[in-house]
Amino acid sequence: MNNFAPMSTITDSQLAPPGAGLPVIELWAARLLFALTRLRGNREAFVAKFEQERAAIRALVASCPEAQRGEQVLIARLRGLEDSSRHWSVWMTLDHLRITNAAFARVISAITHGKVPPGKASTAAVKPSASVTSTVEADFERSCDGVLAAITGASELNTKVRFAHPWFGPLDAFGWAAMAGMHMGIHRVQIQSIMAGLRQ
Repeated sequence: MNNFAPMSTITDSQLAPPGAGLPVIELWAARLLFALTRLRGNREAFVAKFEQERAAIRALVASCPEAQRGEQVLIARLRGLEDSSRHWSVWMTLDHLRITNAAFARVISAITHGKVPPGKASTAAVKPSASVTSTVEADFERSCDGVLAAITGASELNTKVRFAHPWFGPLDAFGWAAMAGMHMGIHRVQIQSIMAGLRQ
C-alpha cells in the first residue's frame, strides 16, 4: 500500500486538528509496544536505537534534493502519527524532531535531578513551522546531541520523579529515554513516505 496520496484527493481541511491523538485501538497497541520496549530495554539499547535512527534520517535527508526538502507532501497516516501530521515536508519533519528532542532532553535532565518540568506535554504544541528553512538541518543535529547527552549523562534513569506523556501517562527518565528512539523511528518512516510522494 502506498504511503502517500495525490494532493487533489485530500486537503488540509479534512485532517484532524493537532492534538487529536491516535485511534483508540492503535493507542492501546502503542502502549503495549512501548511497555515491552521499556521492559526489554536498557540505556545502551536506547542510545543505540536513537543513534541508528539519527543516522538513517541524516542519510535520507542527504539523498533528497535540497530544492524539494521544503515541499509539503500529503501522505497516508502512518502508525503512531497523528492525522494532523500527514501534510509535512522533510524540513517540517526535522523541525518537529528538533522541538521534541529538545523537550525530551529537558525532561530527562530535569527529572534525573529530582525536578518536575513546568507545564505539561502536549502533542499539539510540538507541530512544526511550514516556513522552516535549511537551517533546521543543523538545529536537528544539535537537538540529537542534546538527547544523547541527557541520556548518557544521567546517573540514574529509573527516577522517582515522573513527567506525564499525553499518550503514555507518567514516565520516569527511563521511559522518556526509551521513547526518544521510537519517536525518531516513526518520523524516519514519515520522511521515507514524503520522499516517495516527491518522486511521483
